[in-house]
Amino acid sequence: MNARIRSVAQVALFVALAFTSTPVFSASPSSCQGLPSHAALKAALATAVNAATLPLNGGLGFEMWLTAVNRDGVVCAVVFSGDSRGDQWPGSRVISAQKANTANAFSLPGFALSTANLYSAVQPGGTLFGLQHSNPVDPEVAYAGNPAHNGQPNDHMTGKKIGGVNVFGGGLALYDGSNLLGAIGVSGDTSCTDHNVAWKVRDILDLDDVPAGVAPGGTDNTIHDIAPDGHLHPVSAGGFGHPTCDATATATAGGLPSCHPIGSVVGPVDINAAPCDLP
Repeated sequence: MNARIRSVAQVALFVALAFTSTPVFSASPSSCQGLPSHAALKAALATAVNAATLPLNGGLGFEMWLTAVNRDGVVCAVVFSGDSRGDQWPGSRVISAQKANTANAFSLPGFALSTANLYSAVQPGGTLFGLQHSNPVDPEVAYAGNPAHNGQPNDHMTGKKIGGVNVFGGGLALYDGSNLLGAIGVSGDTSCTDHNVAWKVRDILDLDDVPAGVAPGGTDNTIHDIAPDGHLHPVSAGGFGHPTCDATATATAGGLPSCHPIGSVVGPVDINAAPCDLP
């Protein structure tokens, strides 16, 4: 079995095992019908950050939080990739929820914006300056409840509207065909790595039928087009750029549309479009 087929098979097996005891799509709360279950999200996140592929995500190599929201911004699930909730930055739990809320709130059935696409637009002089101060997080939803439940099916955020706007990488809308179901947010590493992991998770879940976007090819991929202007101020050429974090994360992001293409194809598919994350 060649490396590409083995990698795809491993992803399929890992996710299938998680689906065995828990439905693929969430049945509770009812408003989350059609979105992946807690177990499915946790399995997909673990696959995207597993030891074989983690180095090619770039960043610091840290574990991740992931939150999924429905189209109304209601939290459907909160999961983490480590063995316990303390294996990830505690602060990234709420950040992941902010990212999910943002990607859902500013995407449409016909047009997707990732949180990475918003970075430059909200800077002073940008077309969406001040957006990051709108729709604040509900602190009772974010911080109440038993911390031991964080990341579990009974996480206090589940079933509630979290709010919040986050304007760096890690939030992506979820599309099933022409249906915009909600969004996921990933946090726990550099924002560039968060975006890369979120993209891979969405691909594993096959909820990446992105209709259009501001990135090349009409996607919601991160855009690295920020450079100093004549006054040495960082400016995005297209207005939707995101800072670079490290060379590996930048290269991986550039390869995402080829290695993990949007649409019906799932998993790394083109080993010649490096750097695809094959073990």
